[in-house]
Amino acid sequence: TMESGKPLHESRGEVVYGTSFLDYFAGEAIRPNGAGGGYTSPSPFTTPGGGAPRGKVMVVQEAVGVCALITPWNFPIAMITRKAGPALAAGCTTVLKPSELTPLTAVALSVLAERAGVPNGVFEVVTADRELTKEVGDELCSNPVVKKISFTGSTAVGKGLMKSCSGTVKRLSLELGGNAAFVVFEDADIDAAVNAAIASKFRNAGQTCVCADRFIIHKSIEEEFVAKLAEKVNQITVGHGAKDGVAMGPVISAIPVQNLKQKVDEAMAAGATCVTGGTPLPLHGPNYFAPTVLTNVDPSSSIWHTETFGPIAAITTFESEEEALFLANDTTTGLAAYFCTRDLSRIFRFSAALENGIVGVNEGIVSHAVAPFGGMKESGLGREGSVVGMNEYLETKYVFLNA
Repeated sequence: TMESGKPLHESRGEVVYGTSFLDYFAGEAIRPNGAGGGYTSPSPFTTPGGGAPRGKVMVVQEAVGVCALITPWNFPIAMITRKAGPALAAGCTTVLKPSELTPLTAVALSVLAERAGVPNGVFEVVTADRELTKEVGDELCSNPVVKKISFTGSTAVGKGLMKSCSGTVKRLSLELGGNAAFVVFEDADIDAAVNAAIASKFRNAGQTCVCADRFIIHKSIEEEFVAKLAEKVNQITVGHGAKDGVAMGPVISAIPVQNLKQKVDEAMAAGATCVTGGTPLPLHGPNYFAPTVLTNVDPSSSIWHTETFGPIAAITTFESEEEALFLANDTTTGLAAYFCTRDLSRIFRFSAALENGIVGVNEGIVSHAVAPFGGMKESGLGREGSVVGMNEYLETKYVFLNA
């Protein structure tokens, strides 16, 4: 809370969420699909002349090696444990480079790791200020000792890391930007949809890569949905994260406040209506922006086509399922998407057609240690969490035994 600004109840929730990855991957560490595990199978080869099976095929899972973990500021505990948990469980040693905006949480986590018995050198932390961050990143990408990079952050930086890692052909896991759609069909439970929208959009002041940015609402229910959403948004208490009763804290710095205001102004100049919010909150401090609802947002506007990373719900309408699908998929990113409906056939049809790695149906928060987390298109490579996340830190070796 003191570093990132999020309310205490969200910080406590993140501690539980972050710990869940350590618990989960501690269990995965001893399963046959983990490091040291594998399988044997009958040989496809035969003895000369006789045709009898010869030898045996053995497949072994091994740790990738030294892993560099580069994490963001918005979840300064969970983004570390989601990477370090499977890496350590697979038998890899790690070098963590946390965000320069939240280094103290990472250092505290390294102290806890030491207290828990993690050996020296297995979980190392390297901090750097903004000026040195690129230099540290370049070293991690170019050093041949490092065999894998796992990065969570912007798409632009992720693309740069891909280029930098090409010289040593490192393994890469990239969890990059999103621009999640939130579709509400005409048959949805509107109250449930509004609750899901609030949870998805305004958690951590809208500063999550999977939070809903683009709200696509069926025209027949727009008025009711917007009225109920605005009513809920107006009930959000904004303030210092350490104060009782605060539901939303500041954004990470004053620069995003300026960017958010600019996006709102541009959207309104293009015809959008500001139902509530839309302005900075200087009485709270330089890093605060009001929870905002915009309607009649032009799908060609900047606020629609770029990730907002702030507490702004941009709303447009649709009349057909095909139109909703086009609007939802009309983005270069493909991390998360959400939709609300009571139609079971539509649930399977629409979720299959969405170009996203994560889909929430009638729910606004779906991340969990047991579920794979990752995106399609320019939202990254690989998955974190679940048994699939363990595979990101394993190499598969084939051994033929002629014995």
